[in-house]
Amino acid sequence: MDRRNFIKNTGWSFLGLAASGSLLGSCAAGSKEAKRIMPSASNLKMYWGDLHNHCNLTYGHGDMRDAFEAAKEQLDFVSVTPHAMWPDIPGADDPRLKWVIDYHTGAFKRLREGGYEKYVRMTNEYNKEGEFLTFVGYEAHSMEHGDHVALNYDLDAPLVDCTSIEDWKEKAKGHKVFVTPHHMGYQGGYRGYNWKCFTEGDQTPFVEMFSRHGLAESDQGDYPYLHDMGPRQWEGTIQYGLEQGHKFGIMASTDQHSGYPGSYGDGRIGVLASSLSRDSIWDALRTRHVCAATGDKIQIDFRLNDAFMGDVVRGNSRRIYLNVTGESCIDYVDIVKNGQLLARMNGPLTPVAPEGDMVRCKVKVDFGWNREEKYVHWQGKLAVNKGRILNVTPCFRGAAFTSPQEGEVEFHTHVNRIVSVSEKDTELDLYSSKNPNTTTAAMQAVILDVEMPKDGIITADFNGKKFEHSLGELLEGSRSHFMIGWLSEAILFNRAMPESSFTVEHFMEDKEPQRDTDYYYIRVRQRDGQWAWSSPIWAEKV
Repeated sequence: MDRRNFIKNTGWSFLGLAASGSLLGSCAAGSKEAKRIMPSASNLKMYWGDLHNHCNLTYGHGDMRDAFEAAKEQLDFVSVTPHAMWPDIPGADDPRLKWVIDYHTGAFKRLREGGYEKYVRMTNEYNKEGEFLTFVGYEAHSMEHGDHVALNYDLDAPLVDCTSIEDWKEKAKGHKVFVTPHHMGYQGGYRGYNWKCFTEGDQTPFVEMFSRHGLAESDQGDYPYLHDMGPRQWEGTIQYGLEQGHKFGIMASTDQHSGYPGSYGDGRIGVLASSLSRDSIWDALRTRHVCAATGDKIQIDFRLNDAFMGDVVRGNSRRIYLNVTGESCIDYVDIVKNGQLLARMNGPLTPVAPEGDMVRCKVKVDFGWNREEKYVHWQGKLAVNKGRILNVTPCFRGAAFTSPQEGEVEFHTHVNRIVSVSEKDTELDLYSSKNPNTTTAAMQAVILDVEMPKDGIITADFNGKKFEHSLGELLEGSRSHFMIGWLSEAILFNRAMPESSFTVEHFMEDKEPQRDTDYYYIRVRQRDGQWAWSSPIWAEKV
């Protein structure tokens, strides 16, 4: 049997890494084995949010109203999160830390002197059932237990003080509130997470694995911890927690400090729910039906037997179904079992242009690269002359702040907007700043999902300049243009990504339990560096 048949699209290769795994037949229509393991249809949809981010309400930058406005442009739900307390804040006897302690304690005081009431009112103002959901939340720091965020179901939830994170969790019992650890990989005793304090169940159904602080999947790989709070280490990571036998969902949020929830590339949570209602989203959070993404809204449909991500099943035969839709060329998709690769699906090194004339592609268009300190205001349209635009996905970034630094001044948030969308064009109103260094991006972008002939033209008409390329040209490679010459702002038409490069469907069966309870999860890497992870599914041996 040819293992390549397990991958739906051309240009993909399959690497089976577990000798114990038993592989099933291809997913071709009409295949008896495909029908046997194809999961039943689901009414669930992925909704995207940011449940941990900051503005100048406590310490940070950017007005709170602008933060909610920015969130509405690219998220389905949000909690704009004030800093509330630090029960075991270090003493002020170390002169190095005095200014750090001062800005924290000053922020906590402002929150209690009218800031929290203002925050709750505005959170209620922006909550629109079925359109855009808001949640009341706040953060507590802890040297001993690590930092946590409380997320409340009730829109009038009070601010609850505590003497420790454990005291906080005790006071939260009986209330509809999640208490979630974040930037978990820091050193224990210095605001890294202590897995000995993890409480499985409705109170902490998920943990925040990725944010601007970095990636805590393990102590290796992309997104190391570079903040002045120190490096990441093994004992605070997700894989360490899973190996301890804990059950939890995996999510991401930005922990952004410039009033821009959902800032592209800083972290987002995906929630698999039946509708954009408060009860549906809350229930999906509670049942761990969540995933993590760095920025791109990568869709992961991961099933094991009849279970969704976050579920627990029983059985020794595990029928695995996977369907991934990315926003760019997928580098690889991993199925992880007990911390090791069960299988890897490799995408094409260079996307293969599809045959035929009418094709579906995704084309990302970036705006930025100026070298001046001031913002560039982009106003104009992207348009197609043939075919149609199926969807426009925003990739909007906030300013690159993680926490305050001495000497920083307050600034006004520039909210990026998609003004209109039709089948032929989309009008944009964007603000880009120069990239702060050669490894940190500050561009704004949108992704056009188009269905059009190869000779169809995509036009960018902005700020009095017009550039155009055929889809055929963009299938061959990217094209860029300076607006007013070298070292000025620029537009980048990224390489067009055919459907075969950003979608994969895979079936397999694993018949060999390794432990009394095995865990499986999915990790997806795109070639542009964007990532996504599913929550695990746990399979108990019979």
